[in-house]
Amino acid sequence: MTVLTVLLSLAAGAYLIAVLEGWAVHGRLQPARPVISALALLGRESLLARKPDRLFFEVGPVLLLVAGLLAVAVIPLAPGLIVTDLATGALFLNAALAYVLVALIMAGWGPNGAYGMIGGWRFLGQFVAYAMLVVMPITAVALRAESLSTVDIVMSQSALWNIAYQPLGFALFIAAAMGLCWLPPLDLPTAPGDLAGGIEAEYTGVRLAVLRLARMVVILALAGATVTFYLGGWLGPWLPAWAWSGIKILIVAGLMVSTGRLVPRVREARYLELSWKLGIPLALINIFVVGVIALVVEI
Repeated sequence: MTVLTVLLSLAAGAYLIAVLEGWAVHGRLQPARPVISALALLGRESLLARKPDRLFFEVGPVLLLVAGLLAVAVIPLAPGLIVTDLATGALFLNAALAYVLVALIMAGWGPNGAYGMIGGWRFLGQFVAYAMLVVMPITAVALRAESLSTVDIVMSQSALWNIAYQPLGFALFIAAAMGLCWLPPLDLPTAPGDLAGGIEAEYTGVRLAVLRLARMVVILALAGATVTFYLGGWLGPWLPAWAWSGIKILIVAGLMVSTGRLVPRVREARYLELSWKLGIPLALINIFVVGVIALVVEI
């Protein structure tokens, strides 16, 4: 029952995020657009590239969807409403999201086309940039909770949410999440302007539908992780716990798909430079500050 509830919530969330992204891209709110686009993709012939690596070509989109679903499995929506409450949930989430890189490299390499391959390698560059910025802020969050369980991390914020306790960690985690979801201004792996879709360029029909659905699931997983680690998870007054989780996740995901389009695109080399020269030192400072506060004051 819990798994079914989480899957239905995930489907509804993915649909709403697709509507919000369409609004951000086209400037018009069209609630029926995701259904029309999905039906158009499913009704279209699924073409094969001329000399594909068939295994990578077929497995890439499916592996991306599996990685997103595994990450969602450890995100609590309410007390008791979680697929699996692992003692190492935060670590498991990070491990599941590591397969996003594997999936996109496979999806870029599989079609044996230049645009897809360049898109895959661009994402590899982004992975080197964001990988440490995902792990280090999670370390500080777990330090305060004295646990890697995502449920314990939410409960540790009952007096003060982590966005106020460690705002630097929140900013770094969001920057890493945008790169992991390859959202603007870090969307060079698809880059419609110069790569004609990049990773998506050689996919059509059902395969493209799976690839785009998987991307929505990954966005929701990162929005859910942000809410769990920094925005108090299901905590909030008056409304039911699941409602607070849903509202917070949709707001974070909506901001992720819309705000990045207001700034210029960042090349993967620049993102890499900023992450290693500025982001990692700041993440170390964040861990140090959180550790000192945890020793001096009990919050």
